[in-house]
Amino acid sequence: MATSTTVDYHGEALEPTLQSIIDQKTLRWVFVGGKGGVGKTTTSCSLAIQLAKVRKSVLLISTDPAHNLSDAFGQKFGKEARLVDGFSNLSAMEIDPHGSIQDLLASNSDGQDDPLGGLGMGSMMQDLAYSIPGVDEAMSFAEVLKQVKSLSYDVIVFDTAPTGHTLRFLQFPTVLEKALAKISQLSSQFGPMLNSILGSRGGSGQNIDELLQKMESLRETISEVNSQFKDPDLTTFVCVCIAEFLSLYETERMIQELTGYNIDTHAIVVNQLLYPKKDNPCEQCNARRKMQKKYLDQIEELYEDFNVVKMPLLVEEVRGKEKLERFSEMLIHPYVPPE
Repeated sequence: MATSTTVDYHGEALEPTLQSIIDQKTLRWVFVGGKGGVGKTTTSCSLAIQLAKVRKSVLLISTDPAHNLSDAFGQKFGKEARLVDGFSNLSAMEIDPHGSIQDLLASNSDGQDDPLGGLGMGSMMQDLAYSIPGVDEAMSFAEVLKQVKSLSYDVIVFDTAPTGHTLRFLQFPTVLEKALAKISQLSSQFGPMLNSILGSRGGSGQNIDELLQKMESLRETISEVNSQFKDPDLTTFVCVCIAEFLSLYETERMIQELTGYNIDTHAIVVNQLLYPKKDNPCEQCNARRKMQKKYLDQIEELYEDFNVVKMPLLVEEVRGKEKLERFSEMLIHPYVPPE
């Protein structure tokens, strides 16, 4: 087993690791985010596997429309939590961030789930909601959190969508407040007229106030969760990147915004690092390693107070339970390059 003094042949210290996150028993929410294609899903699956070793129950949720969890584990997941094959306390689910708001607000053709009695007002509410920037992610995320709260898992790991979507997710309390305010305004202006129409058409007794109550219930849920997100004892955000300029730039922007939202972040996973042997004749390998070394130095200078975890580029894809388990070990035991 590698120790904290392990170094590679360049003299670089390969600590720290994500052990501190595994050891933090108070954590309830762990977000894993970064630019697309940097190994975000592999990292979130691996982190969830390690957490499952020490926590009572772990839920891994993907809010990325690409639905990479199913590909990573080789098992189909959907919007209901399902145990991952080979585990007794690790479950996974995949949520379409653009589907939930449609489920929540759209009126069905038979009107059974239309809060306004099948008059098409659900569709109008949907149009109103979509007029607010970011409300689709906000509403879907609020609905996800409402489900998650009722599932009583010990810790929840979010494999988030690429950076821009993730940052909008974190704004959802403000966005939903705006949506609620607009619907309240609509209710005060048109509620009596709509309820009168509903009554004259033999409506089911539901009215615009019920939609408002549903929105208020969601608002209360996200308000509670929002306060948890800003508590470093309960929530942390793991940034995943590769040692290239665009990825480093994206990571810097993400960390600045997370800090602005008062969301704890103190770990960066740098994936796909090359560790060629000293006598390796491959010019491309050595040139790329030299470039990566430059950006690694910048990362360590910029984030000297962070856990910067260095993960190697592997010769095969990390797919399936066994390969994910091997990869997950490198998150807590530093990778030792070959001589």
